[in-house]
Amino acid sequence: MVGPVVPIVRIEAKDFDVAAEIDGLRRGNADIGAVVTFSGICRDESGTLAALELEHYPGMAEAEIGRIAAQAIERWPLAGLVAIHRHGKIRPGENIVLVVAASRHRRAAFEAAEFMMDYLKSNAPFWKKEHRADGGEGGWVDAKASDDEAALRWRK
Repeated sequence: MVGPVVPIVRIEAKDFDVAAEIDGLRRGNADIGAVVTFSGICRDESGTLAALELEHYPGMAEAEIGRIAAQAIERWPLAGLVAIHRHGKIRPGENIVLVVAASRHRRAAFEAAEFMMDYLKSNAPFWKKEHRADGGEGGWVDAKASDDEAALRWRK
């Protein structure tokens, strides 16, 4: 690896290009032997969802995701880490979140990516509101107990 790994964390309204993010992480690092990605996509909930609206506190969300990304870098021998989360109205089929973890070996990349996603699903400071396809009020989406349970396994 070349120097200390600094995670890339972005929260943005615009869509991202998964391949471009992987290429950017790999560029100039010939020691990478594994790249694991997770791309979360907005579902249409069997045709009932028109959009999912994500809100966050700018600055706070980036800092919190950066904090957990730093933990991933401490726990696993990573060569690079990217975490991108979108905000605003996201329509079914569009990207919501991307995690890219790179390492010399696959195990570290897989575990770091899973750790990041378990955190993002359970603790990242985002609020989700559904916009229904029929124009009805969808309301705010509650956190799932299963997401909290998944995150618990990473406690030291």
